[in-house]
Amino acid sequence: MAYWLFKSEAETWSWDQQVARGEAGQEWDGVRNYQARNNMRAMQVGDRGFFYLSQKEKAIVGVVSVIAPAHSDSSTDDPRWECVDIKAVMPLARPVTLDMCKADPRLKDMVLVNNSRLSVQPVSDAEWAVICELGGIKA
Repeated sequence: MAYWLFKSEAETWSWDQQVARGEAGQEWDGVRNYQARNNMRAMQVGDRGFFYLSQKEKAIVGVVSVIAPAHSDSSTDDPRWECVDIKAVMPLARPVTLDMCKADPRLKDMVLVNNSRLSVQPVSDAEWAVICELGGIKA
């Protein structure tokens, strides 16, 4: 299993909206960055990800699961853009802020710490374990 981080703005798509989609999940559409798209192309059903709220919160608030592999993004007719579908798995017991990630030396190489603008990014096994620890959940 691989691990990922999905960024959203709460005003656009919130954790509560993701949870409300239930088992049906949600297409992670609208991504218009080649690196982020390529990350989604690399995903497999069952991979896990963190749900990160950018802008005001700047915090990881939940765990999601990839439920459909990369497919055409329904928000555009442009065949270059693909996305995956994700569903909410669980909230973190406590949010893990970007400042917390930057302050933890174990996360110094994390993409979020070094390139917080990338909307879909890989997370290493070790980083996953640290974030789960900080967030009060089991890895």
